[in-house]
Amino acid sequence: MKKFLVLTMTALLFFVLVACNQDSSEPETNDDATNTESEKTAEETVEAVSIEHALGTATFEEVPEKIVALEWVYAEDLLALGVQPVGVADIEGYKAWVKVDEELSSEVVDVGTRQEPSLEAIAQLEPDLIIAPKSRHEAIKADLEKIAPTLFFDAYPTDETVSQYDEMVTTFESIAKVLRKEDAAQTVLNDLNAKYDEAKASIEQAGLTTNEFVLTQAYSSQQAPVLRVFTPNAMVSVIFEKIGLKNAHEAEQFEVYGFSTLNVEALPALEQANFFHVVQEDDNVFENQLKDNPVWQNLDFVKSDRLYPLGGDAWLFGGPLSAKTLVDRVVTVVEQQ
Repeated sequence: MKKFLVLTMTALLFFVLVACNQDSSEPETNDDATNTESEKTAEETVEAVSIEHALGTATFEEVPEKIVALEWVYAEDLLALGVQPVGVADIEGYKAWVKVDEELSSEVVDVGTRQEPSLEAIAQLEPDLIIAPKSRHEAIKADLEKIAPTLFFDAYPTDETVSQYDEMVTTFESIAKVLRKEDAAQTVLNDLNAKYDEAKASIEQAGLTTNEFVLTQAYSSQQAPVLRVFTPNAMVSVIFEKIGLKNAHEAEQFEVYGFSTLNVEALPALEQANFFHVVQEDDNVFENQLKDNPVWQNLDFVKSDRLYPLGGDAWLFGGPLSAKTLVDRVVTVVEQQ
């Protein structure tokens, strides 16, 4: 009898232990499965994003992965967000002008010129998104949208209350929103603002005799010197203002492209300012056509040597990364003077 009771108790104990082990292990297995499914769902669930652009509204259910940029600034914006485009217009020109630390991958495909991109080359890349300038590609809007959703931006606002710099930031933030990289964009802009503050302090320490500036892109046309003098609405003018300088040139009318086209006879009105300039080495109008020009030679910024060359490849129409490069150049030439 005792033996029977012992065997019975042993059997009961065995079943209790098995049941307990099953009870304790099942919740762990279910929790793991539930957590895995939740994480998977969180990764796969992306809220739709609608973007208003220069030619309409585009909605994106998913994050675009294969992106073609038909203007250099949009390629730069992607790189600033840590994204490599699959295609860019005129890669050779981009590399010659856009001087930023972030480099295009060697795998990025050239899709033609910025003026006339190759629709065939773009289509072969099977992009999820195309980013294009309105000013150049409004006429092929339908063709581009047959290939992929296309965002059009306008770097030259006709609204006089909106500067080109404002547009640059808005476009950068819109691209970041599509890519769900708003935090990364804010970090880039915060770093840029910190760069402005640092540059402003450096320029103040350099002790310029005036904080007024004139900025020009100079070149020759039919052997005559031509000066693009940037107006306050230009993106580059706003950048200069952010580092403590003041634009001396006020245009008589609103210049949508951000510059007035002047000749040397217009410069005496601006001669008290600091003269920043971008000129090509093989077309240096200051050393060639204007070298012996009496108007040029008698300008105060020439006689006082307040001439600040930014380099022939200074890019004045880029995004936040190009802005940092430009600021570094301005600080360098001011400190070296």
